[in-house]
Amino acid sequence: MRPETEAQLAEAIRDAAGPIRVVGGDTRPVGRIAGVPALETGALRGVVLYEPAALTLVVRAGTTLAEVEAVLAAEGQRLPFEPMRWGSVLGTAGESTIGGVVAANVSGPRRVQAGACRDSLIGVRFVDGTGAVVKNGGRVMKNVTGYDLVKLMAGSWGTLGVLTELAFKVLPKAPAEVTLVLPDLGAGAAVAALSAALGSPYDVTGAGWMPGVGAVVRVEGLNDSVTYRAGKLAALLARFGEVREERAGSPALWQSLGEAAPLKSQTGDLWRFSLKPSEAPGVIARLAGPVVLDWGGGLIWAVVPEGCDARTLAAPFSGHATWMRGPGAGAFAPEAAPVVALSAGLRARFDPRGILNPGRMG
Repeated sequence: MRPETEAQLAEAIRDAAGPIRVVGGDTRPVGRIAGVPALETGALRGVVLYEPAALTLVVRAGTTLAEVEAVLAAEGQRLPFEPMRWGSVLGTAGESTIGGVVAANVSGPRRVQAGACRDSLIGVRFVDGTGAVVKNGGRVMKNVTGYDLVKLMAGSWGTLGVLTELAFKVLPKAPAEVTLVLPDLGAGAAVAALSAALGSPYDVTGAGWMPGVGAVVRVEGLNDSVTYRAGKLAALLARFGEVREERAGSPALWQSLGEAAPLKSQTGDLWRFSLKPSEAPGVIARLAGPVVLDWGGGLIWAVVPEGCDARTLAAPFSGHATWMRGPGAGAFAPEAAPVVALSAGLRARFDPRGILNPGRMG
């Protein structure tokens, strides 16, 4: 099914006789549902409203991320949360859609400074599991009354409704950026340096580690401000080892880190951990495999032997881990009983027949 209008989408869901697998660009098959008919949103595309002076963009959910970024770039603007494409590391083809970005709450290394995808989202339209069209939020920031369904839909992975239209707060693109690289640090040792940078007053917009590169720290903004802050950070980080400066190659470096690109050719299951900085060195050591740290987002991407439950390998740790690629354990970490009850209540309200991506977040 590939409806071309919101009305056709609502009719398709109302008439559905069984489960539906909601598909945007199909680039993030986390918790893939086998043997279920696909409902594609790619025909629901196009910019509905763009007001650069008001820093507001309204776009249909099937619009590709590339198209959204091109529209904003033409006006010197960008999505604040730096959405990343996971297709390469997950081994999928296709074009990422903006609806898929929101459904998975995809947020890049700039999350530490600009917030996650849900923090830039100011309005949604979606079709719930009964075929009803629901609207929440609007086209300005001060618009939410009652339940904040805008935040609820971000990260719901299509289990509560099928997104059709999204409104974002956007920001100007920074005129300058500098990345400081500490090439001699290993992943475990890098955590202390990255934590020091993130705890500094120099407005870091990214902190991470990649094999073959080392620890990386980014600052963005006006050129003079960036130069000043980069110098102060370099002095702060000098006690951890050699520090060099990267300007021209900085954007490509952060794209590689946000997409966990160094792990795409590694064999095994891919997992993503979210945990406390103090626990990271021990977890990295126990995993004993290739990793990428998006430390500004508190994330560890790790490859483990196929079929292994990385949560068991990494234990003990606080936080959670998500299976991202491979035939291993279930995609999402088990939830505590109160959260299970809350999640079940929400799904019963928005999808009483249980037809939207059933079991995807189980």
